[in-house]
Amino acid sequence: MYIVLAIIVLIALYAVFTYNGLVRARQVAEEAWSGIDVQLKRRADLIPNLIETVKGYATHEKTTLEEVIAMRNKAQAVPSGDVAARGQAEGLLSQALGRVIALAEAYPDLKANTNFLELQRSLEGIEGEIQMSRRYYNGAARDLNVKVESFPSNLIAGQFGFAKRDFFEITNEADRAVPSVKF
Repeated sequence: MYIVLAIIVLIALYAVFTYNGLVRARQVAEEAWSGIDVQLKRRADLIPNLIETVKGYATHEKTTLEEVIAMRNKAQAVPSGDVAARGQAEGLLSQALGRVIALAEAYPDLKANTNFLELQRSLEGIEGEIQMSRRYYNGAARDLNVKVESFPSNLIAGQFGFAKRDFFEITNEADRAVPSVKF
């Protein structure tokens, strides 16, 4: 009788510890995604200032500037929880931003503009933060996914509706190329 009771208690303790581990992993992944979201918002907020600064110098580059605004709006329209779609939209935005930064080569006055240089430094800093946040999120998603898929924790995960998280990754090879900016 005591042995059966001990086995039941051990199984219950295992279930509780496993459930709490899954909850913790899910919360870490959600917190990590929030970190990416904050950095993407910072970048989106910086874009209008960058566009306005470039507009004064590159008036006939209207289509490039409009494309950046369109990509920014598209990226912001993606629901925060849709990691795959957000990654794709942000990749397209990064490409468009790279083309705006590259415009500086064609406009020597723009390269010397302190507002542009400060915006460029800010954008580079934010891009670095996004990259660090992406790595942190992907690590948290990996940890949660391992717990959700591993036996026997997958039994608890399935019973309580824990699901795998998508990785925040770049799917288009052209997006992987970081635009180089040289002045």
